[in-house]
Amino acid sequence: MTHLGRFGIWTHFSAISPEFAAEVEGLGYGAVWAGGSPGGDLGFVDAALAATNSLVVATGIVNIWKDGAASIGAAHRRIVDHFPDRFLLGVGAGHREATQEYVHPYGALVAYLDGLDAAGVPAAERVLAALGPKVLRLAGKRTAGAHPYLTTPEHTRVAREILGAGPLLAPEQKVVLDTDVDRARATGRRTVKFYLGLANYRANLLRLGFTEEDLAGEGSDRLVDALAVHGDAETVAAGIRAHLDAGADHVAIQVLGADPASGYRALADVLT
Repeated sequence: MTHLGRFGIWTHFSAISPEFAAEVEGLGYGAVWAGGSPGGDLGFVDAALAATNSLVVATGIVNIWKDGAASIGAAHRRIVDHFPDRFLLGVGAGHREATQEYVHPYGALVAYLDGLDAAGVPAAERVLAALGPKVLRLAGKRTAGAHPYLTTPEHTRVAREILGAGPLLAPEQKVVLDTDVDRARATGRRTVKFYLGLANYRANLLRLGFTEEDLAGEGSDRLVDALAVHGDAETVAAGIRAHLDAGADHVAIQVLGADPASGYRALADVLT
């Protein structure tokens, strides 16, 4: 299994330049997760890995409705041939609101994993975006593990119970480095509110004990505080470590705000 270290960075794939990757590695993070449904030939991955020595690049996630398993399998093969043990293929079904073809997503995930098998992508070199119990169990059975997005340490506890002791559990956590509570909540809410209209995330948050009132409008303070942990670097670091305490192997950190780079630097001082 690819070694990610305890902490990584989650960012849009368009931000992952060779220079960015080199700085991430220099700060001591073990991985960078490429969000925003990267697809095609994943050429940015080769460039980032060529600029670094040990950093892992993971996709968070390749959308199964956007690129076929055969083409993604070919990209995987090219990358790992040049950079063994430094690429992790994260795949997922995205959300129904963005995909006209979104029907029977569980069956589509199974078929896609079958396609990756046929393309020669080992189970140990891929992970699955997973929130609910059924897909978490699939992740544990057919991949190296799970990469849940927009979750809390409570979800991490539940996910670890479902996955058991072996599979990788690498949740994403949004954070805001700002000690002004109102301003920090406003920053978190600008990102969190987008997901509150998406059925898969709503269902997961309701399973975690949030209410329809929490999810109404742009989200309650309680919800925003949980999904976008805010405060100084030590406070935010404690919120990130809570996932490790709950059973995560690795946390993908997404810093929100106008200057994410400074946030990653501040957190590196207390985490890595």
